[in-house]
Amino acid sequence: MTPVTVVAFVDDLMDRSRLQGIEGIAFTRDPSRSAAADVVIVDLARHAAVIPEITRVAPDARIIAFGSHVDTDAFAAAARHGATLVLPRSRFLADPVGVVAGLIGG
Repeated sequence: MTPVTVVAFVDDLMDRSRLQGIEGIAFTRDPSRSAAADVVIVDLARHAAVIPEITRVAPDARIIAFGSHVDTDAFAAAARHGATLVLPRSRFLADPVGVVAGLIGG
């Protein structure tokens, strides 16, 4: 399988620890670092505003956005601005490796 470049806009240390199983994941706060990414993960609670910039610098990247299941406005905005997949935090963090693999067909 071809290596996949995954960039994550996730600050919370507990959430980051759950993402460590994603091989080669890079954490950032700079949208320009997502330019070569195949998959970009965005925590909507802290980084929802970067999604339009990510879609501009990485138009082919698949964006996984996650957040509180009750924040339906953030979910709708993420989808409207180009997120490929928008999930409740609990569902995404239960199996982030599986979600990424499912999105890229691996």
